[in-house]
Amino acid sequence: MHWIHQEKLRYLQFASLRAQASLFHGIFFRYRQSSQNQRRPFHIGLNCSESEQQVWLNRKHIKAAFGTERMVLARQVHGTKIGALHSDPAYQKAQKQNDVIFCETDALITNRPGDLLFIQVADCQPVMIADPEKKVVANIHSGWRGSIQNIIGRTIKKMIADYRCNARNLICAIGPSLGPCCAEFIHYRKEIPQRYWSYRLKGDKFDFWRISRDQMIQAGVLPENISCSQLCTRCNQHLFFSYRGQRQTGRFCSVIGLSNI
Repeated sequence: MHWIHQEKLRYLQFASLRAQASLFHGIFFRYRQSSQNQRRPFHIGLNCSESEQQVWLNRKHIKAAFGTERMVLARQVHGTKIGALHSDPAYQKAQKQNDVIFCETDALITNRPGDLLFIQVADCQPVMIADPEKKVVANIHSGWRGSIQNIIGRTIKKMIADYRCNARNLICAIGPSLGPCCAEFIHYRKEIPQRYWSYRLKGDKFDFWRISRDQMIQAGVLPENISCSQLCTRCNQHLFFSYRGQRQTGRFCSVIGLSNI
């Protein structure tokens, strides 16, 4: 992965996505550098210790960093709804207002340059997908509830159905999230369907990174087109917010979009 420093902002990029000139992306850290070169919290989720005004300012900093026109945010309710933005009437209305766009979904897909697809997390998986051939990108919030409902596979299916994507052309990236070292589910017999118990490790821990990878492959993605950050948020709380690590915490974000070139 590439560690990027840009105008006091710090974020990560995947080499596989970075190589695509038609898109931009980034996964932002929990801190930024202030004008006095001090480390400051970089909250992008509301209802945290930061003021709402500062959170919106932080979001605007991200938007400005990539020179995008529209910010698209998912409400994220740990469900399986997917926002295919080309056909959403609410999206069309917000687009004319040049305003922030909210979708009642946990995944976002667009083929329109200038859309900044915005997912916020604090242990859940941010999953980014790009089709360089059809010029389509997706950003997914995949918590454990979404994972066992295969929101990743559902999103890929929608990319194929709505945008005529070919799964073999898709480039997928799993961002920093709760790793198999820390994803403990002591009540897994009630919470996780039996078909996923083969992903259980010692100490009632589960490898959700491998679940996501297998779901991508089952959807037709080539194994060599899948990247995983291998960064556990709970183990790296100096870099990322972690609900498991702190309970009361902020949110960091992943963003992806198509360039205006």
